[in-house]
Amino acid sequence: MAHDLSLSYVSGAVLLSILLSVVVAILIHWAGYWLLSRVVRRIGVHPVILPALFHPTRWLLILLAVSAGMRTLRLGERVADIWSVGSKMLFVLFVGWAVFGLMRALRTLIEQRSDMNVEDNLKARRQHTRLRILYRIAQVVIGFIVIALMLIAIPGVRSVGVTLMASAGLVGLAVGAAAQPALKNLIAGVQMAFSEPIRLDDVVIVEGEWGRIEDITLTYVVVRIWDDRRLVVPVSYFLEKPFQNWTTRTSDLLGTVFLYVDPTADVERIRTKFVEVVTRNSRWDKRVAILQVTDHRADALELRGLLSARNAGTAFDLRCEVREAMIGFLRSEMPGALVRGRQRLEAGEGFVPLSATEG
Repeated sequence: MAHDLSLSYVSGAVLLSILLSVVVAILIHWAGYWLLSRVVRRIGVHPVILPALFHPTRWLLILLAVSAGMRTLRLGERVADIWSVGSKMLFVLFVGWAVFGLMRALRTLIEQRSDMNVEDNLKARRQHTRLRILYRIAQVVIGFIVIALMLIAIPGVRSVGVTLMASAGLVGLAVGAAAQPALKNLIAGVQMAFSEPIRLDDVVIVEGEWGRIEDITLTYVVVRIWDDRRLVVPVSYFLEKPFQNWTTRTSDLLGTVFLYVDPTADVERIRTKFVEVVTRNSRWDKRVAILQVTDHRADALELRGLLSARNAGTAFDLRCEVREAMIGFLRSEMPGALVRGRQRLEAGEGFVPLSATEG
């Protein structure tokens, strides 16, 4: 028998049967998808998984239909080997495609059920952070398995695929020795999913910059700074160096407003006005509003006002508005409380007129 596909062995009936098998597979896939879509809509569940599996499952059924039809063909030995290897690789590829689509759909479904736009979103941020990191770990693992199985399907490189699967530990050691910083960040990313020193949308201060955690990958973290710049930090940074996390337990924060007044100022009147300004502001969360003298210098008293808000952004705006109101109050109603410079002139040490010094 020839080593290639000979047209003399291919009949029109066989080709027609393969074509009909493909058409039937497409119709079955369409009918099954339509039926499951109606069932999902009746249940009231948002159809997320079905659209993600539509294309990979359709091509998988077409591959199975073609494989069934190809059994009736008399192929050359070489062509039969090529088809055998190719069909196995396509099968692994389509299954991997379906698995990736299913993972992506499940991630979307879980994220939709954990709304990060609510006032107290600590639980939602924790779920989103862990889900995003574990999703990327699963992507790497599934991709590795798919590539290894595709290599195993090729007889000439089957040993490479088997070795890749069997000696993953040795490969990991070799890669770790060659790329220790990258591997350290990768391991830190896995650890981040469970230790949770930071979560998505956490308010942090990193390298002196105030910002929010915008994205967490397996190797780096993106911090969105207040002026919309992005600070890209290695994951290992958050496990090895100190940083400030303002929303570890809750998003509620205490803000400070410092005022410097004359030592003779009526502190009680200023305190009463401060509490009044804070309590009238809609940004205040009704927890803390106090004013205390925290320092006494020769020329001024330092007054520290503490106020509370439900999150960092609101606390910043509240501090600015209260500071502006208090400065306006001191300027218009208590000008004597503003810091003044004083000098004492002893007897006989008065100012000498300029004309007297010239004479």
